[in-house]
Amino acid sequence: SMSEFPPFQYGKSRFNQETFLGRFRHFLDVIDPSTLFVSEKRLQECIKLLDGFKQGTLPPGVTDAEAIIHPDTGEKILMPFRMSGFIPFGTPVVVGLLLPNQTMASTIFWQWLNQSHNACVNYSNRNASKPAPFYKFFQGYAGAVTSAVSIAVGLNVLIQKANRLSPTTKLLVQRFVPFPAVASANICNVVLMRHTELSDGIEVLDDSGQVVGTSKVAAKHALMETALTRVVMPMPIMVLPPMIMAVLEKLPLLQRRPRLVLPVHSLVCLASFGLALPLAISLFPQMSQISVNQLEPEIAMATDCKILTYNKGL
Repeated sequence: SMSEFPPFQYGKSRFNQETFLGRFRHFLDVIDPSTLFVSEKRLQECIKLLDGFKQGTLPPGVTDAEAIIHPDTGEKILMPFRMSGFIPFGTPVVVGLLLPNQTMASTIFWQWLNQSHNACVNYSNRNASKPAPFYKFFQGYAGAVTSAVSIAVGLNVLIQKANRLSPTTKLLVQRFVPFPAVASANICNVVLMRHTELSDGIEVLDDSGQVVGTSKVAAKHALMETALTRVVMPMPIMVLPPMIMAVLEKLPLLQRRPRLVLPVHSLVCLASFGLALPLAISLFPQMSQISVNQLEPEIAMATDCKILTYNKGL
């Protein structure tokens, strides 16, 4: 029906990006893991369809229903670092972060692995309107991983020295350590991995999609919005599983069969991750808007538009 398959528009979502629900439905498509397995042949067919659409030479019989299933053409992004690969490749890391009775070595390992994955995802899904030398990726990566490990280890040491806490309370509190550690490190990760945007600026577009100029103010807004999503994202992932597992582990079934604890824990983490990712990245439109009055004077003088658009990245 027309309501289910609206007319295809190149470069635009089939869902209303002005509403949270519309963005949520859009990003459910974006993170669909099935797109990871699109063959090169199918990908080239879709690119050919898009080129035909732009040139007005679509073959007969192509419908709006077919147009909406075109996969993202960012085929140069490695599979684990695409948004559609975030959940399947990130869930094992989340399970590792939330394992009880972590040693210092295991804490460092899982925080390093998590922030390494996050760093590559942040870099791969940045606003790439301005090229950045690759050595800056390594600078940002080193800073992001160092901050994550330092925060996590520091919190663990504080808990171990909290003599007033009972062993049971210590264990419970220790399960929640990954959240403040990951949330704080995620902010550092986004800023450090995309810091070149702050120094060089990002492109801002007018109503017709033409580039008006490069703005450092828009870059600051883009990074602030992205960093906020990275704080919200770990909330369900790092908070819900410890609470749920604290209840489930008391069930007779899991007490009789302790080998089931890890598979159940993994499923709980997977469900939490699957909910958290689209919720977090739906907080703000990917193509965000900003008033020209907030931008640099030279940009305001270069256009008659009152509102400009920028790609905040994911």
